[in-house]
Amino acid sequence: MPDIQAFRGVRYNLGRVGSLSDVVTPPYDVIGPELQDHFYKLHPNNFIRIDLNRIEPGDDDEKNNRYTRAAKFYKDWCEEGVLTTEADPAVYVYHQEFTAAGQTYVRRGFLCRQRLSRFGEGKVFPHEETLPAAKADRLMLTVVAKTQFSPIFGLYPDPDCEAQNLLDEAVAGKTPLVATDHLGVVHRLWPVTDVEIHSKLTAVMGPKPMFVADGHHRYETACNYRDQVYDSGFLTPIHPANYTLMMCVAMDDPGMIVMPTHRLFTGVPELTGEELAAKLSPCFETRPAGEGPDVATAIWEEIETADNQGQIGLYTQKDGRWLIATVTDAGRARIVEVAEEHSDEWRGLGVSLLHRLIVEDILGCKELPKPNYVHLIEEVVDGLKTGEYPLAAVVMPATVENVRSISLGGERMPAKSTYFYPKLLSGLVINPVE
Repeated sequence: MPDIQAFRGVRYNLGRVGSLSDVVTPPYDVIGPELQDHFYKLHPNNFIRIDLNRIEPGDDDEKNNRYTRAAKFYKDWCEEGVLTTEADPAVYVYHQEFTAAGQTYVRRGFLCRQRLSRFGEGKVFPHEETLPAAKADRLMLTVVAKTQFSPIFGLYPDPDCEAQNLLDEAVAGKTPLVATDHLGVVHRLWPVTDVEIHSKLTAVMGPKPMFVADGHHRYETACNYRDQVYDSGFLTPIHPANYTLMMCVAMDDPGMIVMPTHRLFTGVPELTGEELAAKLSPCFETRPAGEGPDVATAIWEEIETADNQGQIGLYTQKDGRWLIATVTDAGRARIVEVAEEHSDEWRGLGVSLLHRLIVEDILGCKELPKPNYVHLIEEVVDGLKTGEYPLAAVVMPATVENVRSISLGGERMPAKSTYFYPKLLSGLVINPVE
């Protein structure tokens, strides 16, 4: 059986909903209460009602809850023609046009079904750890609706972008479906139903590994759902539960960039910059780098320019000072001791040095509240101005090549080691799994 396949996706009927921009959403896990409320008000058929239905007073565990309501919206919209099923199996070319650091990029990929295999048992590799609560939430929605509503973001090696170029040639000159999200990212989608193109694409993609960039919880949920179908006795070789909805992007695509995830910590000791520097020695060489939250911008520019995973910017709220800390040979030796189960490449990541060496080992904080993860340096500045965070860290992201090599080695990075921007839209294409 092929590792990828075309499928008859379920899509919005623009004749019923009008603008696609009004009904699609970002993934559920980046939507807070305010944004959820925004999408509820934006359009009566907005996808938020399916992918992240609100908890309502009087909800129970069986017949009336966010999952049963989501499934009913999905069923009703299909019956009413708000959602329609593709006439023929398709692979969906998906481009995202966005701006980062003042430059415009286009990230190219395609949506298809990807054959499931448990991590460590096939050609699909993870790079981050997962949490039980998130998987339980997504499994409930999948079980009740028997549908996958959001794509997983996968990366595959293709130095010449052979697969994507094949598809882009197939849609050249054709009019796409277009949506602009709340961040101004333009999303374009083209269904490709040509079976000859499908055959060529399957041949190109067949031997390639797939690395999960984003959506680890949803991928493991898809495996768990498949196992439930198997246990029920209904799983056949061609059953759609054998597959999951995957966005495939070539690692070498010019629009493939990785953005940082900075940390705002609570629960750590309140230290001055001088006290923190003393604790970090001799594992890190430190130097003062300025005062006040606004200096974060200059700190990040310096670290990004240096492109050194061993360099981290640290802010101490107690005295409002910044340090730039650079790992030393003593620090590299120490992380070998405290993270001996990991590879040298894993131990060399900025996020590994930050969490395993600085926070857990040097500061002795092994049980902390989850940090406030932010991506834009302006968010670091705003967070520090609240005075709520005794420590902040500005840190380099892992690279795409780090993802490839560490994943192939069977390791998983610390949480939020990467941030693949922009996020994929939910609601562009839906994948039934029954």
